[in-house]
Amino acid sequence: MASTFPRLLLAHAAQRPNAPALREKQYGIWQALTWRQLAALVQEMAHGFAAAGLRRGDHLVVVGENRPRLSAAMLAAQALGAIPVPLYQDAVAAEFVFPINNAEIAFAVVEDQEQVDKMLELRDDCPQLKTIWFDDPRGLRNYAETGLASLDELCARGREHALSAPEFFAAELQAGQPGDVAAMFFTSGTTGNPKGVVHTHQSLIDRAQAGARFDRLSAQEEVLAYLPPAWIGQNIFSFAQWLVCGYVVNCPESASTVNIDLKEIGPTYYFAPPRVFEALLTSVMIRMEDASAAKRWLFARCMALARRVGPALMDGKPVGLLDRCKYALGNLAIYGPLRNTLGLSRVRVAYTAGEAIGPDLFSFYRSLGINLKQLYGSTETAVFVCLQPDHEARADTVGVPIEGVEIKLAENGEILIKSPGLLKGYYKNEAATAEVLTADGWYHSGDAGFIDGHGHLKIIDRAKDVGRIRGGAHDGAMFAPKYVENKLKFFAHIKEAVAFGDGREKVCAFINIDFDAVGNWAERRNLPYAGYTDLAQKPEVYELIRDCVEKVNADLAEDAMLAGSQISRFLILHKELDADDGELTRTRKVRRGAIADKYRVLIDALYGGKHSQFIETAVKFEDGRSGSVSADLKIVDTQIFSSVGRAA
Repeated sequence: MASTFPRLLLAHAAQRPNAPALREKQYGIWQALTWRQLAALVQEMAHGFAAAGLRRGDHLVVVGENRPRLSAAMLAAQALGAIPVPLYQDAVAAEFVFPINNAEIAFAVVEDQEQVDKMLELRDDCPQLKTIWFDDPRGLRNYAETGLASLDELCARGREHALSAPEFFAAELQAGQPGDVAAMFFTSGTTGNPKGVVHTHQSLIDRAQAGARFDRLSAQEEVLAYLPPAWIGQNIFSFAQWLVCGYVVNCPESASTVNIDLKEIGPTYYFAPPRVFEALLTSVMIRMEDASAAKRWLFARCMALARRVGPALMDGKPVGLLDRCKYALGNLAIYGPLRNTLGLSRVRVAYTAGEAIGPDLFSFYRSLGINLKQLYGSTETAVFVCLQPDHEARADTVGVPIEGVEIKLAENGEILIKSPGLLKGYYKNEAATAEVLTADGWYHSGDAGFIDGHGHLKIIDRAKDVGRIRGGAHDGAMFAPKYVENKLKFFAHIKEAVAFGDGREKVCAFINIDFDAVGNWAERRNLPYAGYTDLAQKPEVYELIRDCVEKVNADLAEDAMLAGSQISRFLILHKELDADDGELTRTRKVRRGAIADKYRVLIDALYGGKHSQFIETAVKFEDGRSGSVSADLKIVDTQIFSSVGRAA
């Protein structure tokens, strides 16, 4: 096996030159780029970068959606020994300042006019950023900025450089070593500045190979690359494993066409965070609620059978002949067409990670015959730490440690990991590196959990977030906010939740409704509303959400360890939590501290016994404008159940 990503590329180009490597949908038509064509493009770009002054050890920022030429740019940089740094394409310009200055980046490859504008905007704050190349020229014809050029111009310059230095590319490629830095990924930074996670070719390739062996991946897989390239999860599935296995990566035309493109491609290997699976299911349920009574009856009957029989069939467990026949009929009438509607008809392996997935959601997909499993990992571990084997997929675990991984628990329950995929370190941050990497090679994950009797890892929460209830009937009880929030988000009507309770006598929560799901629910009840803020404060919506909260409370009461985490009071926020407003990370993780500071008046109202609280909040709109949203938020009490459950 080749030892660097560019060498993997050239190996595929030599062995199967005419096989498709990448596809991109342009103007409604899928265009393929073969391994031979990709290798030639990478070589041109590498020569162009060298002519522009990019050298071994330099950093190259890459910003945009998944595009073949952006992937080629990363490979070209790696061929020279330079280090690509993908950043989130939906971030505002100010969020780029720290990473670009921290890594002293002078070169950028971006997708389109939107990203060019961001780079030009921050030039005063990043004076070393001299050269910007763009992929899509639309809207840029009249730009005359110094150092701004198209990737076509870069390739043309590369062809000229190749004529004058024909041996240059091969020499640079040969100089690359497995231990060289391959890429740097900036963490989403729930607190403070993001940290640059440094990974080598060896760490990324090793984990990509281990994951491929675990699920028997081959060059025949089809993958849809639709998540942010700056997220290491997307990078592993659509870059590292792509180059290890040689399968085809498909790039959607745009974010708005992903669902259509998903159906057209029919991926065999699929990855999505729980929110994507939730959105797919919500869209199905909304459509079924609008269907005829006969169709709703048939769907309900078939899904009841699927929930009872489907998971057992997926896990290879014995199922009676009659049930098998009924399931086969249901597959013809409902399950097969539904898988096709979802775009998952050809999926052989599907993974979800990032947050806990609801048991009902998990079993729904497996009951349809979709091999949905969970994995556990992080940016610092090159993703693959634990994976669920086929026939051992469960909603309450994240799988078993895979090849090369060791796990042990610290005294406080924190998960420690040893793996060939661990980060080399945090860039220019030795103190932070020393905090997470021990002298004998163990990585502090920051997650609290335990290994169950079947050898599967269970995650409770972030170790730093696990707290204690102080005072009241549950004094000293464990409080695991993320665990509670995930239980709330299992309901289709709840999109986000933030729970508070550490050091307090009870738990209270902020809730964001799912505007589409609750909006559809309201329309079917002839309940008028004028936008999110108005809908969120309807008494009927509060009753709907109260019912969800109390179901969570009843479930928590069954666990003696977590019974004290039941939610006593809640309110529905007047706006959706948003990364642009500093409330979520770019990977949609809650910035708990920032939210607590921003909405301190609401927390005080929840714990002060108030029944409403006025608030006005500054917001940023999608078009860049600023404004404010205000409302008088209702606060309601919920039923608390006596602890009747098992001890942990």
